[in-house]
Amino acid sequence: MSVAALSSPGTLTDSVWHRRAATIDWQTASEVLRQQGNAVLPQLLNTAECAALAQLYGHAQEGTFRSRVMMQRHGFGQGEYRYFSYPLPDLVAGLRGALYPHLAPIANQWNTAMGIDVRYPAQHADFIARCHAAGQVRPTPLLLQYGPGDYNCLHQDLYGEHVFPLQVAILLSEPGRDFTGGEFVLTEQRPRMQSRAEVVPLSRGDAVVFAVHHRPVQGTRGPYRVQMRHGVSRLRSGQRHTLGIIFHDAE
Repeated sequence: MSVAALSSPGTLTDSVWHRRAATIDWQTASEVLRQQGNAVLPQLLNTAECAALAQLYGHAQEGTFRSRVMMQRHGFGQGEYRYFSYPLPDLVAGLRGALYPHLAPIANQWNTAMGIDVRYPAQHADFIARCHAAGQVRPTPLLLQYGPGDYNCLHQDLYGEHVFPLQVAILLSEPGRDFTGGEFVLTEQRPRMQSRAEVVPLSRGDAVVFAVHHRPVQGTRGPYRVQMRHGVSRLRSGQRHTLGIIFHDAE
């Protein structure tokens, strides 16, 4: 797959991505998410798709991205990322729209457990309309690029009042060949307890679904909220690219 193909309207139809999303074992993914706040979706993208997306970072047509962020300038870590502009490339838009309907029921179950009144519509277009009506109109899917010594501090991708509580990161580079180090890291802050850290091993093309800011955990007196943050450990060598899919837009 070429870089041009990623950005050409109609190259990959929504139905392709809905069919791919339908092959995922969502029952197992939902249970793993419930237990640990993240779940790996193996080989969501193939090698050609990963390579084309990674290449897009430095070879995109004008207008593909709306902004470039150098992490060190803002205290976010070291490395850089670029937010896509609307219209999103077909692959990115297709994945965003195809994954959301499977994640929305999980998000609604979580909010019910945590006593949060917000409910999410079945289709992503309806949720984005809610974001845009509130002034959250800037697209949030992004490509991240890390080199030797780069890292991403622990953080939460909130961006405004309307927040979808799950997001997806897809590793586009091959660990051990393209880079070393650079592990995806999650931390969980439990009430009156020390934080718990988890490293999520990924191969190229794997996606990880994880909690954006909090999730329910079953306690002896019922569910309670734990705060989640995510980041990337220091890259030892090579170059690492990641596609981030956030389902809410930004103010």
